[in-house]
Amino acid sequence: MKKFTLKPRPGDNLHLVQPQHFTINYKQQLNPAQYEAVSSLDGPHLIIAGAGTGKTRTIVFRVAYLVEMGIKPDNVLLLTFTRKAAQQMLRKAAIILDNRCENVAGGTFHSFANNILRKYSNVIGYERNYTILDQTDAEDVVNLLRTRLRYDAKEKRFPKKETLFDLYSRSLNTITPMKDVLAQDYPHYVELESEIANVHKAYMIYKKEHGLMDYDDLLVNLMELLRKDESVRTALSLRYKYIMVDEYQDTNKIQSEIVKLLAFKHQNVMVVGDDAQSIYAFRGSTIRNILEFPEEFPGCKVVKLEENFRSTQPILNLANEILKRGAPVK
Repeated sequence: MKKFTLKPRPGDNLHLVQPQHFTINYKQQLNPAQYEAVSSLDGPHLIIAGAGTGKTRTIVFRVAYLVEMGIKPDNVLLLTFTRKAAQQMLRKAAIILDNRCENVAGGTFHSFANNILRKYSNVIGYERNYTILDQTDAEDVVNLLRTRLRYDAKEKRFPKKETLFDLYSRSLNTITPMKDVLAQDYPHYVELESEIANVHKAYMIYKKEHGLMDYDDLLVNLMELLRKDESVRTALSLRYKYIMVDEYQDTNKIQSEIVKLLAFKHQNVMVVGDDAQSIYAFRGSTIRNILEFPEEFPGCKVVKLEENFRSTQPILNLANEILKRGAPVK
């Protein structure tokens, strides 16, 4: 009888370790929904996790699971909204498994963007030794340009530096025309649209001429880099083969686009979030990112963590009733 040999397909993970050889008994340590989220490997995954359902525990165990499966730690990327959160998750993963987990690439969107731009910023016209402006410094630059253009001496009250910077930031992070942000959030300044746009143009030119980036620029420029240069996009997508994003409901349009661009070669993205809350609306975050994730990533697997470890059932019932009566999604 003729023997047939199955040849591996490109991308097959032949290096993976079988679960029976794991150090950690994941089924014993996790509830069924958590285990499903942790052990799901390839493809896009949306984990809906309310407060108290073990979201952090799930991420920690998935980091360990990926490492135990034989995935190289530097092929795993964990994006969070605070550096402390990333450090704590990776430290906990190292405690339950071993120190390999601390070699996983983890941090905030902004720190990740800065690390990548330090290597590739020349592609978008910046020197690698650019300077990062914090919000206070950025507002001071805006004020300097506002004064140079003599808008501070206008008879009609002109927006202060804090208002101008907030306006520019909202426009960038939501990818919304400035005139629309003005009409929605600052209608009393609509008649000054032209002057406000002039200050913004001067601000953008000043930053480029002086090798400066503010925090918003880090994200915008990373997105531009990934869109512009296919070789860089491919290299990063092949490096970060498994991407996890915590608090996905707090991402803005730019951050969700960055995730999509990074995953374009493999679609191995797991986002975790609560579809009932968002605390960074002032930064342009939108709950729509989590609601529309299955549309952005066809074939997405949705796992709901519903067992609550913090609150009693009466409290949960009351909270759910309040949410049902909440404001419409923006």
